[in-house]
Amino acid sequence: MKIPLDIHTHGAPFPLESAIQNRFPETFDEKAEGWFSVGIHPWRIENYQKHYPWEKLHHLLSLPHVLAVGEAGIDKICGVSIDDQERVFLHQAEMAEEIGKPLIIHMVKSADEMVRIRKQMHPSVRWIIHGFRGKPAQAQQLLSHDFCLSFGALYHPESLKLTPLSRLFLETDEADVSIESLIKKAAVIKEIELQELQQKLSDNVTNTFMRPKHI
Repeated sequence: MKIPLDIHTHGAPFPLESAIQNRFPETFDEKAEGWFSVGIHPWRIENYQKHYPWEKLHHLLSLPHVLAVGEAGIDKICGVSIDDQERVFLHQAEMAEEIGKPLIIHMVKSADEMVRIRKQMHPSVRWIIHGFRGKPAQAQQLLSHDFCLSFGALYHPESLKLTPLSRLFLETDEADVSIESLIKKAAVIKEIELQELQQKLSDNVTNTFMRPKHI
């Protein structure tokens, strides 16, 4: 399979052999072909009624074609208590650290909480804010605390422009776009050659997702 330059998708109408597809532990078929991330999304926390499938999730995360934990995170507009969201997020962050795979983060109005938790944990794996749409000031805040940023179809161009190539990722998420079109757009914004950006994204994905630390 190709190196998955699209690091987060829920199944766009494009070939998925070069994408990391997001799945939930209770519905994921571990025999499915492709690259995947698996995690408990904050929107789905109430579905579990506090009976979280931690053992199953840990097993799924150990599979070689599951490249990342998540998406996990904190969303202040989803209606689930922040305390519950933070507990579930912390557990997944600890799993990511134990297994040695990156953490894909869903963050809505919770940048300060993410920074606080990261400072407390000092993780060795990469934490990637997926679908980042924040303004440049927030991008700089997160970058200064060693987060990586992944950009989808909608974002503030200046935020992408100031993100170092070494911590830049792209994704289609739920948008009806191809990853190739997003790479072309980003190359124009970054004012670099398309091939240079493609190679850097490939290097980032290989170093972050394809070389787990502990397995």
